Amino acid sequence: MKKLIVALIAGAAAMSAAQAQNFSNDQPHAYVGVGASTAKNIQSDDYKLGGKVYGGYEFNRTWAAEAGYSDLGDHGATKGNGYYVAAKATMPINEQFSAYGKVGVEHSERKFNSAALNLKDTDTGAYGALGVQYKLNQQVALTAEYERYGKEKDIGAKANVWTVGAHYNF
Repeated sequence: MKKLIVALIAGAAAMSAAQAQNFSNDQPHAYVGVGASTAKNIQSDDYKLGGKVYGGYEFNRTWAAEAGYSDLGDHGATKGNGYYVAAKATMPINEQFSAYGKVGVEHSERKFNSAALNLKDTDTGAYGALGVQYKLNQQVALTAEYERYGKEKDIGAKANVWTVGAHYNF
């Protein structure tokens, strides 16, 4: 986990060094991001690390639309993932920090495969997230959020997911 966080910070620093244009967050723009996510496994009570990729479009400093995919980790015989599309509302706290919330729809899937049994649990329902963002500069930000992928599942990763990541504004 520590190596992944260091890699995210190093990648964010490299992206910020590479930017050469004058950019303002007041203008509508697209963004992309990556993250490391973790969810507790229902059967084993352990946490496994997964990945997240997402992209969105900010209409202004407050409103955005976002879509993403999360790999909810490999828990041995169980694997899980989730997709979402959401509206995002952001409230600046100061120049660098902001808080945000997302509401939308998700589709998630959990699979359990063993020699004796194969189960699949899918869900399409409500998606929600609460998070904070720290801007390194006008184009690169670090994020931390709690996400909820629909209702509680019967197998695999729980619906509650914690994610840390970085995103880049175009």
